[in-house]
Amino acid sequence: GVHQHHQQSSGINAEYGRAGSSEDLQIKAKKALKNILQKCVHLPALEPLLHDAPPNILKHVVAQFSKVLPHDAKARRLFVTSGGLKKVQEIKAEPGSALMEYINIINGCYPEEIVRYYSPGYSERLLERIDNHQPIMTN
Repeated sequence: GVHQHHQQSSGINAEYGRAGSSEDLQIKAKKALKNILQKCVHLPALEPLLHDAPPNILKHVVAQFSKVLPHDAKARRLFVTSGGLKKVQEIKAEPGSALMEYINIINGCYPEEIVRYYSPGYSERLLERIDNHQPIMTN
């Protein structure tokens, strides 16, 4: 089930991040993970990785979502309710990088106001607008 997947993904991360594992092993682990991710279109299994993958792996996870989401309405909805879309807005991507491109593809799957809603700082900005709004007085 999904729980099991989560354990697997944390296991992969633990292996991957262990200091002293030989360079060669890291490269192999990275390749293997990349292959798993590319075959993994079962998005709920990828979801936990969005939240705790190291940046170099995160890129592949985001890439995978950017491939699947445009074609799968149910996945798009799930991605929002599970917090995936919000997480994507929090990722600091270099402008012009591949990661940025994947994020733009994902954001392009949603109405603009939804993407804005899940962007960091949005609720604060909304509250500011309430503070600055002059009530319309009707006689």
